[in-house]
Amino acid sequence: MLAMLLSEKEIKEMQYLLKREMDEILYDLRDDRIDLFIKKEMEERYKHLFTLFKRVAPPVECMKYILTYQKGKGRGNQLNKNKKSN
Repeated sequence: MLAMLLSEKEIKEMQYLLKREMDEILYDLRDDRIDLFIKKEMEERYKHLFTLFKRVAPPVECMKYILTYQKGKGRGNQLNKNKKSN
């Protein structure tokens, strides 16, 4: 087990970096031109990033980044983000 001691500023920076990376992955997952195999790998990366994000972000922030799946839609359109668009 590893541990990190972070200041409040470093926690905010970590949250910001993880959010940006997760947002970028979510944007790319909506692109129909990307192969399904690549999207599957992107989902795996997203899961790892989200696991890290849960450790540094409050639960309210985490809820915005939980992946949901829609039934009855094509695989390329299944992933949605519960985050409001800015």
